[in-house]
Amino acid sequence: MPEVVLTGAAGRTEGRYAPGKKPNAPIALILHPHPKAGGTMDNAVAAQLYLLFMRRGFATLRFNFRGVGRSQGEFDSGIGELADAATALDWLQTNNPTASQCWVAGYSFGAWIGMQLLMRRPEIDAFISVSPPANQYDFSFLAPCPSSGLILQGDQDTLVPHESVQKLVHKLSHQRDIKIEYRKIPGSDHFFLESTDTLATHVDNYIVAHARIGERAAPAAAGRSR
Repeated sequence: MPEVVLTGAAGRTEGRYAPGKKPNAPIALILHPHPKAGGTMDNAVAAQLYLLFMRRGFATLRFNFRGVGRSQGEFDSGIGELADAATALDWLQTNNPTASQCWVAGYSFGAWIGMQLLMRRPEIDAFISVSPPANQYDFSFLAPCPSSGLILQGDQDTLVPHESVQKLVHKLSHQRDIKIEYRKIPGSDHFFLESTDTLATHVDNYIVAHARIGERAAPAAAGRSR
């Protein structure tokens, strides 16, 4: 997992990059949770997403938003962070010009940034959104949602009401040719502290089912979701 340094609008951006296993490997960009709540690219959920895509052969990049770790700049309430994500995706695409697919995966605040990036970059084929804070941020920009994806939430999440996420899923699910899978992870809260493995199983199965990564491996058995 070599360290990389990207040059963005706020200056130096710190990242970790795993090259793909094939010249035309798909690419995946991982976005971490809220910087003001201690979110970094080394957050357990963000790091798990990174490893899942890497192990499936994706060229995978995770990075610290501005003002986090060794990334320069200051927190910018989502505007600058979206610019950081766009810069990271540019870098990923430049280094993988023949990528077969483009995915974005975000956790909490990172899920919100990822969905905004999705609307601005039509080349994104699929998304993973973990604990999207639909009660805290406006997701009305997803009109329409341009890509299918997976949304996950713990069924014991006390920070983001299920109703707000279900409303978002309902809105996105009524668009032609777009399929949104929504899964609740039993016994999990917003942070998945005791259920990272179950979360990983659901994400990995979705990747295997939808990514163009050559021969598909058989999906693992996932814990029941509801």
